[in-house]
Amino acid sequence: MFIPGFLAGDFFVFIPSRNMLVKLNKAICGIIAAACLLGCAKKAATAGEEPAPCIVNFINFVRAVEPRDPEYTDEYLFQTTSNELEQLDQFGFRGTFLLQYDALIRPEYQVLMKRAAENGHEIGGWWEITEPHVKDAAISWRGRFPWDWHANVGFATGYSPEERERLVDVYMEKFREVFGRYPSAVGSWFIDAHTIGYMYDRYHIEASCNCKDQYGTDGYTLWGGYWNQAYYPSRLNAYMPAQSAEGQIPVPIFRMLGSDPVLQYDHGLDRHFQGVVTLEPVYTGGGGGGDRKWVEWFLPAMANSESLAFNYMQAGQENSFGWKAMKDGLEMQMPIIHRLASQGLFRVETLSQSGRWFRERFPLTPPTAVTVDDDYLADGRSAVWYDSRFYRIGLLWEESGFVIRDIHLFDESIESPYLRKAGTTTYCEYITPPVVDGFIWSTSDERAGLRVVELMEDGSTRTVPVTSHSCRQSGPGELSVSCETPYGPLELLLAEEGFSAFFKPSPKVRWAFEFSAAKDAPLPFTKIEERSISAVHRGYGYSIRLKKGAFEVTAPDCSRWRILPEKGKVAVIFRED
Repeated sequence: MFIPGFLAGDFFVFIPSRNMLVKLNKAICGIIAAACLLGCAKKAATAGEEPAPCIVNFINFVRAVEPRDPEYTDEYLFQTTSNELEQLDQFGFRGTFLLQYDALIRPEYQVLMKRAAENGHEIGGWWEITEPHVKDAAISWRGRFPWDWHANVGFATGYSPEERERLVDVYMEKFREVFGRYPSAVGSWFIDAHTIGYMYDRYHIEASCNCKDQYGTDGYTLWGGYWNQAYYPSRLNAYMPAQSAEGQIPVPIFRMLGSDPVLQYDHGLDRHFQGVVTLEPVYTGGGGGGDRKWVEWFLPAMANSESLAFNYMQAGQENSFGWKAMKDGLEMQMPIIHRLASQGLFRVETLSQSGRWFRERFPLTPPTAVTVDDDYLADGRSAVWYDSRFYRIGLLWEESGFVIRDIHLFDESIESPYLRKAGTTTYCEYITPPVVDGFIWSTSDERAGLRVVELMEDGSTRTVPVTSHSCRQSGPGELSVSCETPYGPLELLLAEEGFSAFFKPSPKVRWAFEFSAAKDAPLPFTKIEERSISAVHRGYGYSIRLKKGAFEVTAPDCSRWRILPEKGKVAVIFRED
């Protein structure tokens, strides 16, 4: 320990371990003193504040049958789960195993999971509905197989609210019979609000998880939601973040699978479904959890991301992919995660631990962000995702320039179509109200988005190039994004209720945010006025308002429009008063 001091005009350092003073020249002492003052200032700035952690949950959900492949026998699925548990123990991690009902009632899984629980692993529920579960709830089974992945059979949305409660009661009592308590964590690709609310109100679950955003993958569409991390769902719609304590179910839902923040969103453009670029170890080539190059980029990128409140990743794999498919990817990932966790970059814990931590700190859904400087291809593409309880926004940088490629709004008053009645289709959709949708409103040739453009004398526009950018937290729940352009800095502020931009080009040029989309895109806009845009999406009317700037219509059908700045500033508000 070194303590700089001054005696009779000379500079000294006191070394307590040797109980002595050492005289230094002024230059060296100045350096040490500056370092000490900087350290003190840094401590003062963060005193009483917990650094934003990067949380990793190992979540392995467990099915007892896999009817799609005869090689995936019941024994093979069981051995896969056993291998996943053994691997976690090898690295000293504690994970979460979520049991589907058909696994919960099997003696071999009961023995395995009781041993896992004794060693500190978490056991919870996986909410896909199976034949034995339905029969034990005295409901008729309509599936093609003992486990049927179609949404009207395999998920709670396919059952009436009263049937959903019976399914919950049967599962909870069986779980208590086996483990002596009710589960505190229940997850699924998607769980409806009635079921989540009932699980919380009666059985006091503490955490849940659902699938990442995806369009049409496996027949399920979850689109426009809180992009990563976790949120409190609306009592009326479990996919919709709530805005108020009164309107929310106080169970944080964590977004699963670890999506690539750059590549996942556009994957499958021009198709009716998306591919997968996630941390799941079965996906290799071109990015994914089985691709070492991608994993070595993704994990540190997420750990070092400016995330505001916290960052989050889900590792692990469903057992129905089989051990052969996941083995190499998991064995590659685990040492990397272990190394980064040992360095303090990750906090590995169970899903319920994360849920309790979230509830202790956030009475409402907090603003969070995912920010990356460059994607693993090192081709200049990078992205930012910002979420609050009012909206989400996605920014993308690539060769063609900078674009706001996604904005979706959140409103707890929007009732899910599955809240009060059963879904009858084999697919399922949860979609939030769009303002900008760079996937649904795009083709590979015409990419929808909101771009910063220069307004030319002849009435045409050209995109303002962005040469670099940086991100920093500028206030509670606020992310500042600074973009360098040939005309000077473009500053964006992403805040809880909306975003703003400030740009005063030099030399002076006229600029605007310009919206465009692919021809025949299903746009919701119905009316554009100077300070607001009105829109209707699936019968729900909403508006986008300006605090600074003015809208300008550039196409009579509202398919193209601009936001003109006011004294160099644009401010957009998404909160409905």
